[in-house]
Amino acid sequence: MRVVAMTVGFAFVACFGMASGALGDPIPPGAGQQTVNLGGTALTVYTYRPSQCAEPKLLLVFHGLNRHAAEYRDHARWLGDTACMIVAAPEFDRKRFPTWSYQRGGIVHHRRVLPPNEWTVQYVPALIQWAQATERRPIDVFMIGHSGGGQFLSRVAAFVPTTAKRIVVANPGTHVFPDMAAAPFGFGGVYPRGAEEANLRRYLATPVTIFLGEEDTSDENRNDSDDAKQQGETRLQRGRNAFAAAQALARQRGWTFNWRLIELPGVGHNARKMFSTQEAVEALRP
Repeated sequence: MRVVAMTVGFAFVACFGMASGALGDPIPPGAGQQTVNLGGTALTVYTYRPSQCAEPKLLLVFHGLNRHAAEYRDHARWLGDTACMIVAAPEFDRKRFPTWSYQRGGIVHHRRVLPPNEWTVQYVPALIQWAQATERRPIDVFMIGHSGGGQFLSRVAAFVPTTAKRIVVANPGTHVFPDMAAAPFGFGGVYPRGAEEANLRRYLATPVTIFLGEEDTSDENRNDSDDAKQQGETRLQRGRNAFAAAQALARQRGWTFNWRLIELPGVGHNARKMFSTQEAVEALRP
């Protein structure tokens, strides 16, 4: 296991901070594991580097409810080999990152919107910077998250500008709708009055793919809170409704719309099956 130290200052300037300090060698071929220190918070990152391609891109993979980051790294190995991507799956453990902090992005706690420098989603720009510094080169970044990880990435896309070429939100239990419902299910309460429209516009211009299993209709481990059920009865319906709402708003306002909706027939709430398909490759396409 490699341990990589990185100092990150938590000033909020559209990212979680700036990294400094010496780093080790680039991410090695095959499966691996590193401990990355981001501003005093140590995250275990499970990695996989394909051996048959040069100058691979980066795929950040975000695990679900059970926090099995190593398994998600393994689920994504086929994508890494197929699309020439380094897979990096950070682990957000339940003790330090409970549901409000991980799945909901750390935006709101006890119905209070937290200062942006306390949002868990701000770790994502720092992880990108770590990977680029470790690789010692510019690197195109893609992201995919399933279930709880999809919920997390919905909050990343909504509230944190990144350099990602595509953010794939797969089978989440909730989304951030492009409206003024209370955060973290909408934009309500996050931005000062007058700033909401610019941030909604940026959200719809962000390259997001909503990636849904057409059989994802069971209620196992599903968030069925009142806020969640307002988005739809099932995960499949919620994803379709989120996409339709975003598409309708972009058309109404004449805004750039960079989202796409991809549905996978015959698959339910299963990350391994979702990640091992040509539809997943299409979902990640810039």
